[in-house]
Amino acid sequence: MRTKVSTKRQLVVPSTLVRKLALRAGDSVDAEVEGGRIVLTPQPRSKSKRKFKARIIKDPITGLPVLDTGPDAPVLTSKMVAELLSDFP
Repeated sequence: MRTKVSTKRQLVVPSTLVRKLALRAGDSVDAEVEGGRIVLTPQPRSKSKRKFKARIIKDPITGLPVLDTGPDAPVLTSKMVAELLSDFP
């Protein structure tokens, strides 16, 4: 995958890679140069950030039961689901 350096000298990591590595805003990534290449290595999140307590609640609009994981849980969009399913044979 190819990306460009912005005018602020920032690199954008393609969304496909971000999803595959489950990266979120604020996650730490180590950056190193190895043999003329930039190597990015995601750092593990603290255990307190990884735990999500799920519960089933009633959706206020539809009245149907839905799974709620709290405000800090990653958001999963319909587009993300479609892209994840496209990887399956």
